[in-house]
Amino acid sequence: MALEFLKPIIRLLPEVKAPDRAPPLREKIYWTAAVLIIFFVMYHIYPIGRYPIQEGFNFVQMITASRIGSLITAGIGPIVLASIFLQLFIGSKIIEMDLNDKEQKRIFQGAQKLLAIILSFFEAAIYVYTKAVPVMGVGVPAGNVIPFFGSLFMTEIFVILQLAMGSIILLYLDEIVAKYGIGSGISLFIAAGVSLAVVQGTFGVLIPSAMGYLAEGGATAVPLAILAMLPLAFAFIVFITCSYAEGMRVEVPLVFERVRGVGGRYPIKFLYVSNIPVILAAALMMNFQLIARTIGTSSFYIGGVNIVSFIAVVDSSGRLSDGLLYFMTPSFPNPVVAGYGTYVDFLLHSSTQFFYIPEFFHVIAYILSMVILCVIFGTFWIETTGMGAADIAAQLKDSGLLVPGFRRDPRVIEKVLDKYIPMITILGSIFVGLLAAFADLTGALGTGTGILLTVSILNNMYETLKREQMFETYPALRNLVG
Repeated sequence: MALEFLKPIIRLLPEVKAPDRAPPLREKIYWTAAVLIIFFVMYHIYPIGRYPIQEGFNFVQMITASRIGSLITAGIGPIVLASIFLQLFIGSKIIEMDLNDKEQKRIFQGAQKLLAIILSFFEAAIYVYTKAVPVMGVGVPAGNVIPFFGSLFMTEIFVILQLAMGSIILLYLDEIVAKYGIGSGISLFIAAGVSLAVVQGTFGVLIPSAMGYLAEGGATAVPLAILAMLPLAFAFIVFITCSYAEGMRVEVPLVFERVRGVGGRYPIKFLYVSNIPVILAAALMMNFQLIARTIGTSSFYIGGVNIVSFIAVVDSSGRLSDGLLYFMTPSFPNPVVAGYGTYVDFLLHSSTQFFYIPEFFHVIAYILSMVILCVIFGTFWIETTGMGAADIAAQLKDSGLLVPGFRRDPRVIEKVLDKYIPMITILGSIFVGLLAAFADLTGALGTGTGILLTVSILNNMYETLKREQMFETYPALRNLVG
């Protein structure tokens, strides 16, 4: 299947014009800062017709750069999902496209934009109709609240439109950053959201709580103050661990065939697929939670048994409380709010209300689910995106590189790389899965997935800044590397 039939629609989509010249570094920083300011403004604006609620879904917000109830309720979720869907379709050959061809690549990017816009409206509708973002006149405590426009349906449509436009604006802000700024807009939004959560959590919750315990005095004042600061300590541990892992690598020696004695090393990082496995696993879990909100209150009986209750059970607030999807997602109480004593007691001694399964089983099931999903996605990703041993061997052969002491044959390079890439992919996927689960279970500020993403994003942004600075110092290098 090809995507040429979408060309008439793609031509109608607005597009950010590419710059006529490469913007200087200072100008790129200004554009990036401006986009970041717009993101934070939208982060604090609420759609007209939305009924104020207590905000939650921190896990979802971290990975989608969103804030439930604001204009960016769906965040970058539609953009990421559109990219994942199309990449997987191309990798599995459901869609036949050559992304090395400029015209087909342009069609692919247009199709991705179109799908992201469609998903923006779809996800916005889910948030509204599942009452994750309630509108005026729906479930409000006061009986005399009149729906906006005097019609409940029109109010819902108006709120959906605003939420969808929030994600579409992020889509075009991402395009601005890609063409005029530094790095990726999606990465920038994720890092900004996580950083804001860490700062707000530290200065808005942890420090006031610790100071309150110290002000009360008594024998338990200091221990309670230390416990209050543990989420920040756990976030720091995850940050340092991930930063250290980013520097771990295996280097395969290579030489140029035509230049005797000249060569280098091909680095295979421990986090070879970066944080892609945990991004995909987290995105899947996010959709599990949305599915649970959709079906959790419905019924489907087979032999007198409600099958839906085995899949998902939600409480009166729409939060997952039991079922298969509950045990696969990090639906735990927030230890920052509940306190670590209450949190640990809940995990060790509580059980689900519907099936009476101990909560510590939930902990084990979630860790296993995260690790298994990361391994599956990590392995699948390298095989569908040209990162496997065979693809890398072909690229190195085309560059005139070979393994010292062996004849020029891509099968030789592939055999050497095959000793490392599959194993490192599995080990790296297990590592990021365990680290994300550890942070989620300990209540680390920013969540495990958010911290992992932020470390990788900041590292990539630092490398981009160094490269841009080098290009400005030596302009001829930009022409040399294209």
